[in-house]
Amino acid sequence: MDTPDTTTPPSAHGTDPRTSYLEEKAFKARTLLVFGTITDTLAADVARRLIALDADSAEPIDMLVSSPGGHLESGDTLHDLVRFITAPVNMIGTGWVGSAATHLYLAAPRERRFCLPNTRFLIHQPSGGAGGPASDIAIQAREIVKARERIARTIARQTGKPLEVVLADIERDHCLSAEEAVDYGLVSRIIEHKAQLREG
Repeated sequence: MDTPDTTTPPSAHGTDPRTSYLEEKAFKARTLLVFGTITDTLAADVARRLIALDADSAEPIDMLVSSPGGHLESGDTLHDLVRFITAPVNMIGTGWVGSAATHLYLAAPRERRFCLPNTRFLIHQPSGGAGGPASDIAIQAREIVKARERIARTIARQTGKPLEVVLADIERDHCLSAEEAVDYGLVSRIIEHKAQLREG
């Protein structure tokens, strides 16, 4: 029986050689990028890489997140998978971390949540374009309320904020600078260099 190749990221086969080289280097560095809108396609790709890295070693995985958010359930998938695997994940926010991306970011324990100095965060309640018959609109509205409460509970649990405070904060878009995110409990530390990830 052939031994599976665990040194090359799953999606690197059959792609442009330059892309394969960069992906292989990132894989060996145990680094994942979550950039752009979170979709089911992006979630599937990141999930494959997380599983492969977890199978390769129990050493920490560094996940850089720069995303405005996207599909809530795809963010849920990655949030749950980060907590499911054995290898610990260091979340590193950069650029803009909003909505479903913040939900993903909060999958890591507080001591493993970092950001670069110019990162901004956004927390808010989910939105939906309810349409169709009145009965369908009512169902969609109930689901949005459930999702809002679930997201608020996650934020409260992972930041230590009272649930009532979080519910009030996410009623409208709530933007935070890196420093404000530390004060809020979203972020453990602001870092500037990779070496700082390993510092106590």
